[in-house]
Amino acid sequence: MALWDKLKAELLDIVEWLDDTNDTLAYRFERYQNEIKYGAKLVVREGQMAAFVNEGKLADVYKPGTYELTTQNMPILTTLRGWKYGFNSPFKAEVYFISTRKFTDLKWGTPGPATMRDKEFGMVRVTAFGLYSIRAKDPAIIIRDLVGTDNRFTTQEVQENLRGKVGARIKEIMPELGIPVLDLEAKVIELGTRLRERLTPDFEGFGLELVEVQVQDIGLPEEVEKAIDKRGAIAAVGNLQAYTQYETASAIRDAANNPGGAAGAAVGLGAGVAMGAQMINTMAPAMGLGGAAGAGAHAAPPPIPGGAMFHVAVGQSQTGPFDLGALGQQAASGQLTRSSLVWRAGMASWVKASEVPELAGLFANTPPPVPG
Repeated sequence: MALWDKLKAELLDIVEWLDDTNDTLAYRFERYQNEIKYGAKLVVREGQMAAFVNEGKLADVYKPGTYELTTQNMPILTTLRGWKYGFNSPFKAEVYFISTRKFTDLKWGTPGPATMRDKEFGMVRVTAFGLYSIRAKDPAIIIRDLVGTDNRFTTQEVQENLRGKVGARIKEIMPELGIPVLDLEAKVIELGTRLRERLTPDFEGFGLELVEVQVQDIGLPEEVEKAIDKRGAIAAVGNLQAYTQYETASAIRDAANNPGGAAGAAVGLGAGVAMGAQMINTMAPAMGLGGAAGAGAHAAPPPIPGGAMFHVAVGQSQTGPFDLGALGQQAASGQLTRSSLVWRAGMASWVKASEVPELAGLFANTPPPVPG
């Protein structure tokens, strides 16, 4: 009886896979000469599927559960092997376990910059990168097209191919969306959704489900990033005078970083003031400073560093700043009068031009208003 019990025990078998990795997509169950005993137990855990392969052909596929391997539970394999009347001896078959868990944190990136047309910056070259997640969907395709005869197939073996597909597709999608470059960072969720929709058929061709695509960062050319920073600086300071001060401070900082020391700082100060004044004169016509003021802004040379700069109130708006030369032209044309309200840095409030000592001389040759 002991010998019989030993032989009977050898006929019992359990087919199962305990996955102790985090990157195995498919695993081939190892048995000597692929022999499986009749009546063996097949254990398929949650997050797995099991597939039987007979002589290279996919047979039965099992979802999570425990099965007794008999002709009743293996209809396709029974048909392939011609077991019309059952059998009670070991049989040969390959068993593949497919992990259906979600594989996350797979990285992707554009293989090169995508060229986009932007209304503000023209042609812009943009890059992007992020993460994506996949899950096994069709065991037959996975075994046939990916696994082959490997006894263990990991996500690393297919990730390079998938990464390239994601990166290539986003180069097509970003120009199609027509999103301004400045708004791309705020549209990363929309980009991820559109990217997933476009890539789903490609992944299904591998027997995989593309669960999620995340766009984590958008890369812009250096010159575009500088333009965005400058625009933000202008918006933060609020007016052209503050912008002039911003440019002056930037010039001083850059000059201080040069080996020229104090001399470099002095040059940087002059360059910063001149640059700010040039920007103001260029933008004056666009702000509505027509007539003599606009002409004077273009014709007059840059103000001398340190000279007085005055703002002039016109209606409910402020114009300027103007140097004494520009104000003299306005006084000569009648645009600036004794009663015009003016202000410069250091003054507590707006005052009449005739009450400012620096401006009093501008009206020496101008007659006072006719008494009412």
